Amino acid sequence: MNPKKDPVMICCGRPVTPDEITSIQETVKQFSNLSLRELAQTICEHLDWCRDAGENKIEATCTLLEALGAEGVLTLPEKIIFYPRTDPQPILNCKLQELGEVDLEVVKNEHRTHLWDEYVQRYHYLGYTRAEGHAMRYFIRSEQGILGCIFFSRAAESMAARDSWIGWTPAQRRKNLAWVINNTRFLIFPWVEVRYLASHVLGRITRSVGADWQTRFGYTPALVEAFVDPKLYEGVCYQASNWECLGMTPDRALTPGGNTYQTTPKKIYVKPLTRNFRAILCGDHPDTDPGNTDA
Repeated sequence: MNPKKDPVMICCGRPVTPDEITSIQETVKQFSNLSLRELAQTICEHLDWCRDAGENKIEATCTLLEALGAEGVLTLPEKIIFYPRTDPQPILNCKLQELGEVDLEVVKNEHRTHLWDEYVQRYHYLGYTRAEGHAMRYFIRSEQGILGCIFFSRAAESMAARDSWIGWTPAQRRKNLAWVINNTRFLIFPWVEVRYLASHVLGRITRSVGADWQTRFGYTPALVEAFVDPKLYEGVCYQASNWECLGMTPDRALTPGGNTYQTTPKKIYVKPLTRNFRAILCGDHPDTDPGNTDA
């Protein structure tokens, strides 16, 4: 459907065609639960709207979406509103032992999920992006209240340093990638100043995420990975909890359209979740189908 006759709209430096507007309408309708920025990200990937460096033109696409929404061409999702429930709290500065029992709460119901999303969107430098495939959220809690959030989702499709370290073939990687999960977000709230808390949480989570994943999705992952931007963090908490650093991600990556772009290399950390992880990742799983869900 062409919502306007010869629509005069510019996005990413060029006119937007009627076919592209139709594609945008279908994306907004199909993914009505996404935020405005998530919709813009999805549309950029579908239409290959990116700069020469490979970065998606999210801001320009957000502006286009708002313009289309104002004209009634499509209905945009409600804007995320930060409520007082996630406002910063007084500084918590104490010893780890003084926190009492640190608990990892698996986030299950809709109310807790929205609260988790709001915290991460508000306080994590990457914000929150809806994951494809299996994913699991946790709150980090103690008697002092919620201390942070942690998130696991699907692993990177291909990564030379990791794949060489595992020793699997490309065919084995394609078949068994679901048995590797990624620590996509790890957030200790900025007002929580408790030394060793981050490494303590990482140690605890690697002992529990396998069983939690089995309970929710019906199979147990064998390996967890994480990427750390060395411009922002040293990765000390991963090192302290015995994660192994495999090196750096490449400084060039591929866009969905197959173009290469420059990116910031990240440190690659991994932690086996079971002793026989290589046998699992390089073997067969005839009785288990990890399947897919969205989170």
